[in-house]
Amino acid sequence: MKSHPITIKDIARVLGISPSTVSRALKDHPDISPKTKNLVKTFAEKVNYRPNALALSLRSSKTNTIGIVIPEIVHHFFSTVISGIEDVAYGRGYNAIICQTNENYQREVIDLQALIDNRVDGILVSMSKNTHEFTHFNNVKENGIPIVFFDRICEALSTDRVIADDFEGARIATRHLINQGCKKIMHLAAPQHLLIGKNRKEGYYSALKESKLECEERLILKCDTREAVFAKADDVIRLASEIDGIFAVNDSTAIAVMQVLQRNGYKIPKDIAVVGFGDGPNANIAYPPLTTVEQKGYDIGQAAMRLLIGHIEETVEDDEFETKIFTPELVERTSSQYGIDFTYK
Repeated sequence: MKSHPITIKDIARVLGISPSTVSRALKDHPDISPKTKNLVKTFAEKVNYRPNALALSLRSSKTNTIGIVIPEIVHHFFSTVISGIEDVAYGRGYNAIICQTNENYQREVIDLQALIDNRVDGILVSMSKNTHEFTHFNNVKENGIPIVFFDRICEALSTDRVIADDFEGARIATRHLINQGCKKIMHLAAPQHLLIGKNRKEGYYSALKESKLECEERLILKCDTREAVFAKADDVIRLASEIDGIFAVNDSTAIAVMQVLQRNGYKIPKDIAVVGFGDGPNANIAYPPLTTVEQKGYDIGQAAMRLLIGHIEETVEDDEFETKIFTPELVERTSSQYGIDFTYK
């Protein structure tokens, strides 16, 4: 049987370092320490490593292409992130391939493999809400391709990350409802295995505790899409007579819950005040206009791309990772003015 030739990935796996570090050590890159260079070269000589000439020629020529993997292109937040990414990317000579997973784990796996096969120089990812296993992300790193997460990050991997401060954004939103006079606030929550869902729920809890208001688990409904809100309309209406405010995990659920309440005779914000999260175009044309939290998607996209370029162009070490956090801002409109009988003039 023909033996498998030793590769850079094999050396990296044995030594517990990244393939790109092995590659740069073999090339005497100045950013690699003498100790690491000596370790890599000694081991490579011991196992009779020989560079694959074809592979070297392929990897030495950059494609100047990056991959972007997102759950939904139509989502306002992700479209603004893409704008930020592309403005930085094109300014630095990179083109972008955009992949949409539609919240499907298998599609996410396929998209990442396609980007690897197309030899992109780096990948930016906001993972699917249905992703619970992360081998495909490790596969990207094992292929020596830099990866940066934004918004929905993978906590199991050490990478650069760019996120909004979801905890603080939720705290600001809930505190605003409390300042408007609300004392019994429902939360429409995202899945808790996602850091954004967990942090927004904890920010909601924090604001209630600061004001010495009771945190009632029964007032938390797991629904983060329009469809989920309509599916749980009976639960919303059953609790509606007990609440005076709602903090929704995103704008689409906030607008959907307003529609459910209005169809059942409740006035927004006179009877129940509502705040969303995201500040997409629909927030301003909702009835009434939606108070929400602006996430700074464009800034997040720019920051994520700059971090990725740092790894592609080797201006930072492979194992030097950074987390950038952007603080959201409240955009106050009519939907949160508790007690006001809103009508268009």
